[in-house]
Amino acid sequence: MCGIVGYIGRRAAYPILIKGLHRLEYRGYDSAGVALINEQGKLNVYKAKGKVSQLEAYAADKDTGGTIGIAHTRWATHGEPNTVNAHPHYSESERLAIIHNGIIENYAVLKAGLQQEGYTFKSETDTEVLVQLIEYTQLNKHVDLKTAVQLALQQVIGAYAIAILDKDHPDTLIAARKGSPLVVGIGEGEYFLASDATPIVEYTDQVIYIEDEEVVSICMPATSGSAGLPPLRGGQGEGFLNITTINNVEKTPEIKRLELSLSQLEKGGYPHFMLKEIFEQPRTLTDSMRGRVNVRQDNIALSGFIDNKDRFLNAKRIIITACGTSWHAGLIAMYAIEEFAQIPVEVEYSSEFRYRKPVINKDDVVIAISQSGETADTLAAIQLAKSKGAFIFSICNVIGASIPRLSDSGCYTHVGPEIGVASTKAFTAQVVALTMLALCIGREKGTLAPDQYLRIVRELGQIPDKIERVLSQNKRIADFAKTFTYAQNFIYLGRGYNYPVALEGALKLKEISYIHAEGYPAAEMKHGPIALISQEMPVVVVAPHCGTYEKVVSNIQEIKARKGRVIAVVTEGDEVVSKIADYTIEIPETEECLTPLLTVIPLQLLAYHIAVVKGCDVDQPRNLAKSVTVE
Repeated sequence: MCGIVGYIGRRAAYPILIKGLHRLEYRGYDSAGVALINEQGKLNVYKAKGKVSQLEAYAADKDTGGTIGIAHTRWATHGEPNTVNAHPHYSESERLAIIHNGIIENYAVLKAGLQQEGYTFKSETDTEVLVQLIEYTQLNKHVDLKTAVQLALQQVIGAYAIAILDKDHPDTLIAARKGSPLVVGIGEGEYFLASDATPIVEYTDQVIYIEDEEVVSICMPATSGSAGLPPLRGGQGEGFLNITTINNVEKTPEIKRLELSLSQLEKGGYPHFMLKEIFEQPRTLTDSMRGRVNVRQDNIALSGFIDNKDRFLNAKRIIITACGTSWHAGLIAMYAIEEFAQIPVEVEYSSEFRYRKPVINKDDVVIAISQSGETADTLAAIQLAKSKGAFIFSICNVIGASIPRLSDSGCYTHVGPEIGVASTKAFTAQVVALTMLALCIGREKGTLAPDQYLRIVRELGQIPDKIERVLSQNKRIADFAKTFTYAQNFIYLGRGYNYPVALEGALKLKEISYIHAEGYPAAEMKHGPIALISQEMPVVVVAPHCGTYEKVVSNIQEIKARKGRVIAVVTEGDEVVSKIADYTIEIPETEECLTPLLTVIPLQLLAYHIAVVKGCDVDQPRNLAKSVTVE
């Protein structure tokens, strides 16, 4: 959460920074700000509460000149969203300006010490404490800015990705990270800085992923005339990039090629990124399976499993750790792994797992699931598990992110950037990846019958086409979704593989429409939630014709007997539930373990259309950010 972007080079910085902020706005949109050093050496800081457009309006008549700058879009942690708490923050002398993503856990202690030294503070943020600490260190230790940053960060407890400008050194940009992502883009005579690659892709495909406790110093003397500079140099030449640790250990930058296209960051004619990403799922799941499910659709090959086969086959237990939507994908994986591989599975919220002193053994396999690969709690959970000797396998979407880098092995989902805050295509890709892993383990262990393995693999290859058939009902879902905008509460019910889908459907509705919703196993309705059933309480029932179908039908009859309104997701040709429910959405028939990939699609569309009719900001729902990189 929070978006960071920086630029140093030969071009005007402001347009690049603003465009970058728009690309990063899915990471935070409580407030935004920019700092620029103009040609006269003045450090200008402009900030505004609200979205990036508010910042643009405020800065429209201001001096936005300069070829070096930093910018930030905020998701508030310390201090309410307002202009004062917005980033960038000045130091006491207003010589330095800083932007920051993360949380400084010991900021109160540091602040008290600085106040005793006579420093005053304008904001409620931990970030202002950090810039004051850096300036104090520089002045009292008589060191250069980079050294001051290194020394100050040695005193910091917490997570950070920072970028700093010094008006006395208008040719230098300094940045550092720990626990929050940071990437440097390398252009021709220019450098870019961002919390992820989305603002960079338009300008370069050469990037450096900054590691924890690394400090980056980029110097471009006489940037206005630097065209033709080599893209990367060391030393004190015309332009250079230098990386050290906070303990001043020199690091050799590793340049990687960015696998991202500009078209992936555009809406492509859809009114919202979320709808685009829902409709992308047939293609993204095909991409996720490409090279893994062979062309004959009779075998799966996952390199992350093949290279570490013994760790899975000898595992006494598999622990899945994740947050939010990824946790729901983990629940579906629990059903599949236990059914196919006969290995006990525990699914843990990362935020709870890391703090409850879990018993972890060396023969455990820990599967970490995170779309961004930067989720703070999941990252901390696998660090804990790794310290106990467990084998770490990650399911992530972002190549080069922190979680896959820390893992022993893993599987990328390859769905491209997901801009909508409410996860859709990332969820289905995670379910596909985890299902393929379960099938591989079961086949190798001999706990999954060959004919069942073959049947499921072949059906997996048909899922993208079957999702297309579900998506063809979009207009009808949009029409009846209008009926339910009055609702204050929803209940979602499912059983077996589709109980996690009920949880996911409820989460989607909460996230983007702000309607309270809860998911339950259908049989648990009689243990409390049935008391809520009335004409004013819509109930969504996930009821494909498999598994415990007859029991779910009974649950629906119980709801209707109490005048509840039922929206049911059923298998094509269903003649029982269709006669009872108020509205039905059909999915094609498939293997029970694969039904979540189809049943979740109508729930994504239902949440989307209810939110749109209510006038909610679908792509940027209030109080939420795409990637939770702080606790």
